[in-house]
Amino acid sequence: MIGIPLLLQVQEAAHVVQDTVGTAVANGTAEVGKEISLWELTKAGGWAIMGPLALMSIIAIYIFIERFMATQKAIKDESAFMNDLMDLVHDAKIDAAKDLCNRQESPLSKMLEKGLSRLGRPLPDVNQAIENVGKLEVSKLEKNVAALATISGSAPMIGFLGTVVGMVRVFFDMANGGNSLDIGMLSDGMYQAMVTTIAGLIVGIIGYIAYNIIVARIEKVVFILEARATEFMDLLHEPAS
Repeated sequence: MIGIPLLLQVQEAAHVVQDTVGTAVANGTAEVGKEISLWELTKAGGWAIMGPLALMSIIAIYIFIERFMATQKAIKDESAFMNDLMDLVHDAKIDAAKDLCNRQESPLSKMLEKGLSRLGRPLPDVNQAIENVGKLEVSKLEKNVAALATISGSAPMIGFLGTVVGMVRVFFDMANGGNSLDIGMLSDGMYQAMVTTIAGLIVGIIGYIAYNIIVARIEKVVFILEARATEFMDLLHEPAS
């Protein structure tokens, strides 16, 4: 029985909206093909929802660009560096090999420099030292990546929150409008409901794509580091074979 008055109010609102639109079209006051600006959409969504979404989009783009550049340095081809390093180690020029690593300033060079500093110890200790440095370098590359995952998941939920708030506004206006209910009273809530949903999904999609791109690049870096570390350890095993 409680739902009957609400249903009657919804039907009444629908009739009011239909009459208002029909009157506007008949009088020629309805604007056909009017474009709405991004600024107007943002205001319609409400700053309480659109503000955090805008901030999250800026953060996501910044993290993506910053992490992309960081991984770019780690992914670059270092075959020439590895060849020079292998030649120096093969000729027992360990100090020169360490200097070469220090000049390179990359995750790979830091790993191998640590391995060179452990030469003379058992090879498992050398390998463990290289792996430890490699884990530290990978963790540096993963800095702020979790924030991208958080943004990709939370942005759509914030958008849906705006949708619920907008629908609450619509029903509140319907419940309190009485006989004076018109389309203008409903448009604000409907705008907020739709705009925040779209904005939340857009920010979530941006964060999701950015997160997966960065994760894929970090995985590529891990593969490169493991392959180069294996080459280095194979070289150290050669004298014993």
